[in-house]
Amino acid sequence: MRPVGFSSGSLAGDDAARAVAISLDLGLPAIELSALRLPSLEPLVAALGNLEADLAHFDWVSFHAPSRFSAKDEPWVIALLEEVHGRGWPIVVHPDVLHHRTAWRRFGPGLLVENMDRRKAHGQTADDLTAVFADLPEARFCFDVGHARQVDPTMAEAERLAFTFADRLAEIHLSHVDESSRHHRLTPDLAEALGEIAPLLAPVPVVLECPVRRAGAEVLREEVAAAAGAFRL
Repeated sequence: MRPVGFSSGSLAGDDAARAVAISLDLGLPAIELSALRLPSLEPLVAALGNLEADLAHFDWVSFHAPSRFSAKDEPWVIALLEEVHGRGWPIVVHPDVLHHRTAWRRFGPGLLVENMDRRKAHGQTADDLTAVFADLPEARFCFDVGHARQVDPTMAEAERLAFTFADRLAEIHLSHVDESSRHHRLTPDLAEALGEIAPLLAPVPVVLECPVRRAGAEVLREEVAAAAGAFRL
């Protein structure tokens, strides 16, 4: 069985404590703590001590690093993420913010590199990520299905990503990503497309990135059930 959960940002924005509480109420086994915006990173890392007891109830906890920061900020970001790494939680990163890739080797297999959507100049294809992993030989793969489908609706590139990095796969991101790179709830078309490649994917945790901040428990359970159906869990 694949553990399924939500990104804290999807559930509650920067209020990670609320996202954790909602996830626990739903009995979800996985959660990703999200600091997608650079100003969110330091407060979230500072709050980890207060969240640790509740997070111990999850089978899978990951942490999403900021999606944009400069080379000047990179050492500061890495220093803060050392606190996360020390707790044993994997860190999801976008390849375009790895300004000095060798500096990230310290995280070893605790670093999960995610494939990108069309907004980014690099990181969408298996060829792109092969070059990244050449510099980060121990890093693992976070497969964003919505990104891959937006880049190539035929899912041919998604299949290449799944096949090429099968031995590195550690986490899956799932949502519908539109032409403007906005995330949405799962759609039947996405579920059908995912069904074609699901057999290639190891039973790693699935993190839902759909915008559900104002949704009630019934909608959240529907989204989890849709993900389970797509993967035929």
